[in-house]
Amino acid sequence: MNGSAWVSLYRSLVRHKLYATLNIGGLALGIAVFCVLALYVRFETSFETWLPHHDEIYLVQTELHLPGSPLNGAYPGTMAGMLEQMRQDFPGVVGTRIRGGTDGGTILRDGEAIRADVAQVDPTFLDIFALPIVQGRGGDALSDPTAALVSRRQAQRLFGDGDPIGQTLTIAVDAPERYHVVGVFDDLPANSDMKLSVVIPIPRTPPPAQWTWYRWGTADVGTYLRFADTADAWAFAAKLPAFVRRRAKQDLGPTPDKVIALSLLPITRMHLEPPGAESGGRRLTVVALGIVGVLTLLIAVVNYVNLATARAGLRAREVAMRKVLGADRATLVRQFLGEAMVTVAIAAFAGLVLAELSLPLLNAAGGLTLAFPYALVVPVLIVLVLVIGVLAGLYPALLLSRFPAAAVLAAAHSPGGGRAGNRLREALVIVQFGMAIAFIIGTAVVSVQVAHLRQADLGFRRDGLLVVPSLADKRIFADRARPVLAAFRQLPGVVAVGEGGTGAGGDGETNVDIIAMPADAGPGVTVMAQNVGPGFFRTYSPTLLAGRFFDDAHRSDDASDWTRWPQGRNIVLNRAAVAALGFRSPADAVGRTVDGAMPRTIVGVIDTLRFFTPRIADQATYYQYNRDGVAKPVAAIRFTGDPAAMLDRVRATWRRLIPDVPFVAQTAEDRLAEFYRADEQAMRLFAIGGGLAVAIACIGLWGLAAFNTARRTREIGIRKTLGASSGDIVRLLFGQFLRPVLIANVIAWPLAYLAMRAWLAGFADRIALSLLYFVGAGLLALAIAVLTVLAQAIRASRAAPAWALRHD
Repeated sequence: MNGSAWVSLYRSLVRHKLYATLNIGGLALGIAVFCVLALYVRFETSFETWLPHHDEIYLVQTELHLPGSPLNGAYPGTMAGMLEQMRQDFPGVVGTRIRGGTDGGTILRDGEAIRADVAQVDPTFLDIFALPIVQGRGGDALSDPTAALVSRRQAQRLFGDGDPIGQTLTIAVDAPERYHVVGVFDDLPANSDMKLSVVIPIPRTPPPAQWTWYRWGTADVGTYLRFADTADAWAFAAKLPAFVRRRAKQDLGPTPDKVIALSLLPITRMHLEPPGAESGGRRLTVVALGIVGVLTLLIAVVNYVNLATARAGLRAREVAMRKVLGADRATLVRQFLGEAMVTVAIAAFAGLVLAELSLPLLNAAGGLTLAFPYALVVPVLIVLVLVIGVLAGLYPALLLSRFPAAAVLAAAHSPGGGRAGNRLREALVIVQFGMAIAFIIGTAVVSVQVAHLRQADLGFRRDGLLVVPSLADKRIFADRARPVLAAFRQLPGVVAVGEGGTGAGGDGETNVDIIAMPADAGPGVTVMAQNVGPGFFRTYSPTLLAGRFFDDAHRSDDASDWTRWPQGRNIVLNRAAVAALGFRSPADAVGRTVDGAMPRTIVGVIDTLRFFTPRIADQATYYQYNRDGVAKPVAAIRFTGDPAAMLDRVRATWRRLIPDVPFVAQTAEDRLAEFYRADEQAMRLFAIGGGLAVAIACIGLWGLAAFNTARRTREIGIRKTLGASSGDIVRLLFGQFLRPVLIANVIAWPLAYLAMRAWLAGFADRIALSLLYFVGAGLLALAIAVLTVLAQAIRASRAAPAWALRHD
């Protein structure tokens, strides 16, 4: 662009300040939303890519295929001895195991137990996961069974500014052991699901309490393998079915491959593929937010191009004068394209500033530490400037530069592209509002679904309930757990204390059982089996539909003596199990005995009692009672009064009785909030993106309404002179702008329906996709459009005919 072109651009922006603000501001908003959401999507899809050779590392998954089981799916764990058996059958396989990780153990210092992310690994760990060693040694250091590696942050916590190398630590996983620090590794980045602050060697022989070490069907450790390339990985995966058939017979029967399988998952896909039945939800959320960012940018681009092409027609006389003074068509095209790119560059810079200002809010909302990688952002923005500049500048450049100068100067008004130009602008408004309406529908559905999950009946009161999963620690046996539970019951404000194999929030052990029905020749019905101890049903207070709860007066209620199981024991079912076992009603199930080999008599039926993620349906479950308590209990405390005060009393009791084991407890509301956090975060981002998309569409519609109203001022004056009322003028202008909004609904509704149906499919407990969401979004978009155009229409309708006829 030459000097005169810069002057022309400056005068155009200054002369039409409001237009420039709307056009540049709308595009800047779109670019800001795109940048922020693109940064979030990039983060979510970058997990474990920081690892050297990450594309060569695979997780061995255990896939369950039990008939009718609610737990079917792929899980990121294997039995602890899996790698040993693989090395026996496939010599040369390169792999390692990770046992533990998040809160995987405790460090004992000065009589206090400090919970830490302790992981037990094989000596080959650093060959697979090349952690950055910043002090000491790595390599084969873990071949020493007493060696330990610690993270930089953990070393600072434990030793301050002192040298950690050679220091001694007492670490308890199964039992307290002494280790010496041989190396310090850099803290793992935020885009990692590996939670490691202390790494120690895995036991060379199974710990005494780990009778499941070589038991197929368990998932105690993460097993990771490394292959030279993808072909080798999938060649190895093809051998796994035969390996399962050969190795798992002793635990799973003659056809183990019918109920269990092993598969390989690239480590970079682990973050977006959670275990079990909810594996698709996280990926779908990330994809949806990526689409929100792209569509918001697209709306902003469409809005910018629409306004740019509309306003360019007002410069027809300027173009004509330039042609009279000797400018050729190529010069004019270059000028328009240059002006468009400079304007877009200004918007891109403003958008980047807005994105930087909003990034702290995103980090606070999601607990993240994201930052813009300018080495990547700047080239992307340069590409956007070039593309958007061409889109915005090419059409008006080609359109205006082809008009004959004499015809333009002699015309009564500036050309605007004629019918083709009007149709183009109307099509762009349809695209804008179509996407905006889809956003409104999506935001409404997501918001209502998240609220529905928050308010869903879980079968127990969430308030006034404290869950203590730390009683399930490996070092706490029954003789230590019983006095603690008894002390909890004596605390002021405690109403009831119960214990179960699982508690609210999903902690604890989940068991699966198969019940054979007398009249059914099939393999039986797969149900979840929950061990409960004294006080469990009193603490959670589920609704009793039929029969009774367990009590100590009935000897067969007690299932703690497993040698008596062949003589029969009593169980309580939930409503889902009644249906799964084929009973007509809860009352019909009570008193019935199922499974002849291990007879179980149903003494009660309860309604829903849900401890797990709402993405999974209520599972068919039976409960069995252990009078002497559950082996690894998750305690639940029903209380009255202030939750913080109760938590302090429970913590003080714990530290008095079991000071060597870290205390972990939360209210049920806080624990369940973890299930909703990701969806609520997605809802907020979706709502922000959708709200800004609607705002950008309104900016475009307002600017277009102002432009078209100004162009039709003389027409409006003639109509009023011929008798048209102000109402006729308003209806005329409304019809022009509301028609594309109505057409936009036809485009938006099916797209939004398909997208929301796919998203809701990830929830077992979901709302109905009612027509009200679509009609409401359409009416809201129509109301927004009316309010946007109203001021321009009223102003035009009230103009005096004489002024309008003189207006140019």
